Amino acid sequence: MKKAIVVGATGGTGASVTEELVRRGIRTVAFGRSRGKLEQLKANLGNPHHLTIAVGDAFRPDDIVTASEGADVMFHCANVPYHEMTSKLIPLGESVMEAADRLSLKVVVIDGIYPYGRRQMERATEDHPKQPHTRKGKIRLAYEQMLFEARWSRAKVMIVRLPDYYGPTANEASYLGSTLEAIAAGKMAFFIGNLHVPREYVYLPDAAFMIAELAARDEAYGENWHIPGAGLISGREIVRIARQASGSSKPVIPLGRGGLSLLGMAVPVMKEVVEMLYLTEEPLVLSGDKYMRLLGPVRATSFEEGITNTMRALKKKKQLSF
Repeated sequence: MKKAIVVGATGGTGASVTEELVRRGIRTVAFGRSRGKLEQLKANLGNPHHLTIAVGDAFRPDDIVTASEGADVMFHCANVPYHEMTSKLIPLGESVMEAADRLSLKVVVIDGIYPYGRRQMERATEDHPKQPHTRKGKIRLAYEQMLFEARWSRAKVMIVRLPDYYGPTANEASYLGSTLEAIAAGKMAFFIGNLHVPREYVYLPDAAFMIAELAARDEAYGENWHIPGAGLISGREIVRIARQASGSSKPVIPLGRGGLSLLGMAVPVMKEVVEMLYLTEEPLVLSGDKYMRLLGPVRATSFEEGITNTMRALKKKKQLSF
């Protein structure tokens, strides 16, 4: 990998992947819609000489092609809001793939676990049946099928699947991101799902490291890959660690179907979360066996360390004393 472009570089996963590529000394283009956010990302990383920014619209293949000059790997980290997934997810992916196909690029697509539907394995391998029963799961499965279509004859693509994630760059796209941001700010926070059910989360810097490792291996393309977290942890334990790290004692309120539906009257995205609550009740846990067979041990920062690091970064970002 000599030069990479990160589409959606200012989002939660995009910012973390960009940071990892820069850390490795790889020439990197951060692509996004907002010049201000891109410049802030570059400043946060110390304005490295091998990171350039490119402003454009990911729904326009020509914009991506122009920004991708000289690149050999494209990381597709852009996403769409929950309430626009049905109408915009596949057009976004087609735009990215059209650009990559024109340039014969390798493409690393970051996605989640929605296409699997309900858990059918204790630890889900990449062969877990894809039987989605939700609208979002079905559109995500159609999205995967589009990515691997024969019409993209010159691009090589892989899909990297993450569970829910957290970390310094995580935002509202992550169920846990907004919870930790509120705790760091000393505000009342909401937690989506049951506080007592252990679930899987991956620390974004760990995920970015493993994604970069896969991207550098030619044999990884053409397949799905799982990026597991550091095990299972309950919301109650997450809150304990986050409060201890931030010094906050404000309440954290769990949100189930009723609370999400009520909030959804004012915040449409919250209403959209309801159909995915099954993942918080019967968590699907990813197996890292395939990754380990190719690349060795999974990188897994402990929750104690990862959440503490995240809280420190969030407090620094908000210019709060720690």
